[in-house]
This record gives sequence, structure tokens and C-alpha cells, in this order.
Amino acid sequence: MIAAADFNITKVQRSKLNDINLENIPFGKYFTDHMLEVDYEDGEWKTPEIKPYQPLLIAPSLAALHYGQSIFEGIKAYKNPKGEANVFRPHDNFKRFNISAERMQMPQVPEDIFIEGLRLLIELDKNWIPNQEDHSLYIRPFMFSTDEMIGVRPSDKYKFMIILSPTGPYYNNPMRIYVEEQYVRAVPGGVGYAKAAGNYGAAMYATAEAKKKGYDQVLWTDAFEHKYVQECGTMNVFFIIGDEAITPDLGAGTILAGVTRDSVMETLKDIGLTVKEKSLSIDEIIDAHKSGLLREVFGTGTAATISLIKELRYKEYVMDFDVDLWKIAPEVKSRLNQIRYGLAPDRHNWMFKI
Repeated sequence: MIAAADFNITKVQRSKLNDINLENIPFGKYFTDHMLEVDYEDGEWKTPEIKPYQPLLIAPSLAALHYGQSIFEGIKAYKNPKGEANVFRPHDNFKRFNISAERMQMPQVPEDIFIEGLRLLIELDKNWIPNQEDHSLYIRPFMFSTDEMIGVRPSDKYKFMIILSPTGPYYNNPMRIYVEEQYVRAVPGGVGYAKAAGNYGAAMYATAEAKKKGYDQVLWTDAFEHKYVQECGTMNVFFIIGDEAITPDLGAGTILAGVTRDSVMETLKDIGLTVKEKSLSIDEIIDAHKSGLLREVFGTGTAATISLIKELRYKEYVMDFDVDLWKIAPEVKSRLNQIRYGLAPDRHNWMFKI
């Protein structure tokens, strides 16, 4: 077991926070004073370090650059009215991180390094947590292979790190979404359920093509029929049809098991909706829209939280929504924010106190 005293901690002499205004800060542009770094060598994790945020010195032959053994997570920390820092469901992200590690043939990161390292790092940089609405401290744990050789095989060495970034909203406005029919995000038996870096790199071309058409993101469909919806860009997706909330199920292994997704499902149940995880075809969605039963569509994710979708296009059929009239997605977002910012009781025990 690694305790707090086992971490080597080196503090900065002067905080960069003196030079940054945290109001209306963009997503992922600035990083806090410190970072966590620990190496895996000879079958064991070495002494973890918390040190000033700095560049890494890497070899051109670094295995991660050539063969893509790289995974990450996204977590957020918030301040309550007392100024205390709390993290939203980090243990769930820890579990998912190691599921990704297993799929990518990487070592498991121990909980005492992941959670205690995260706690110590945030405790050191908690003044970086913004106070504005829809702002937070974004936490990025990641791991990559560090063997210095060319050869397709799992590495023997790895580096696990955590960096922190004060951030505002990921999507500022309701989105226009294009239903993707040609390109594929994931297939059964693939790595769609893992938070692997390559998943995001592979998605960029289709997203760029959609943006040329004037859309913000794509709604991915299955690889075989391009009929069943999966994820929406970097988010899970929900459809409010009648009195039911429907989200694609995880059974095929093509969809990331989102922590925000799970939280939204619990919150939807709290407000009285029936929640279903099932295969959902684009034809069913169009039929629901034509009959007036498709009430709301929104994406969920750590970075995005809840993002309203104002337009959904499939081929030449366009579904427009007046998001100003929506009740459910704004209510879910409000309830989650009340918990995250310490303004409502945390009945699900989601918040982890720093």
C-alpha cells in the first residue's frame, strides 16, 4: 500500500494562477501548477511524484508514439459554498481506467496511486477550481507505453500521469448533429468500450466532414447496417420518447460506459421517467419525431456534462427542436449541478471530498 507520505512532492515557487483569470476560461487550454507522474518498470510501480507541471523528455522510438498503447480518463472537481473541493465519482473512473488498461494490455494502476495521487494533487492545486457556474477543474489521468524500441508487442514499461485544467463549458450552445452512415467509430469485439486514445483520433475525419456540412458533431451508427445509433461524438446520447428515456445499451461493447451516462440515468429515474437501455434504430427515432413523441435529444459526458441537441439530420430528413421549451434535460443538468456544487444532498454518495 502507498500512503500520502510515500509520494515525493515538489512544489512550485510561484503559482501561475497569479497570471490567469479563471472567469470564462476555455476548455483544456490552461493547466495547473503541478502534475503527478509514476513509472511502471520491472513489473512494479515505482515511487509516485507530484512535481511542477513541465514538458516530458521522450525518445523518438517511444512505443506509444508508434503502436498506440495509450488510455485516459476525464473527471471533474468542484467547489461547494464552503470553498471545499469535491470530485465527482472518481472511483468509477478508476474502475473504468483499469478496464481500458486490460483491453490495451497495460498494467493495472493501483487504487492508492490513482485515488490518493488524485487527492493529493487536487489538494495542492485546489485554488485553481473556478467559482463560476458550469466551470470546474478537469482532471486528466492517462497512461502510455514507454519502451524505447520498434516492435509490435505490449511494452514492459509505462508511465501514469495526472494533470489538471481549470475549464469552462465544452459546448457553449445547443448542437447540430449529423447522423453518420459511412464511417464507423467501433465494432463488436473492438475497443469501443475502452477510453483509448486511438478511438478519438479515428473519429476526427468523420467529424471534420460533418463540420464542413455545418454540423457540430456526428451521431455514430453501427458498423454493419448503419441503422442503430451508438455514441454522439465524444458523448453518450439520450432520447426522450414519450415518457421514456432511451439510451443505447452497452451489450455490443461499442459504447463507452459513461460515468455521466450512469448518473443521468439515476437522475432521470429520480424525476419519474422510465429509463431503458436498448438498441435504438434511426428509423424508430424518425417515427417518434413524425408522431410528435420525440421530445428531447441530448448528449452526456464528463467534459460536455449535458449538451442539448437542437437539430438531428439523417440523409435529407431534418429533425429540429426548440430547446427553449425543454424541461427534462435542463432539470437533469440542474439536479446534477446542485449535487456537484454542494447545493443539494448527495443521496447517491457521488462526491469524493478532498
